[in-house]
Amino acid sequence: MADKADIAAEISEKRLETTLKAIEKAVRKPVTTNECDDCGEPIPAARRRAAPWASTCIECQGIREQQAKHRS
Repeated sequence: MADKADIAAEISEKRLETTLKAIEKAVRKPVTTNECDDCGEPIPAARRRAAPWASTCIECQGIREQQAKHRS
């Protein structure tokens, strides 16, 4: 049976993998649109500067993260 430290390590590893996949995707194919992949609304300039690889707006990214939490 896994203890809390093992579970926390597994969650951290999954989040890191997800982040690395997003970065790798951005490096291979830079974002060419300023629109969110999920809702189609413009991605604010501040978000694009902070996370140039982002393909979603803050709201949709939050939804994705919540969904990922529930799948874990």
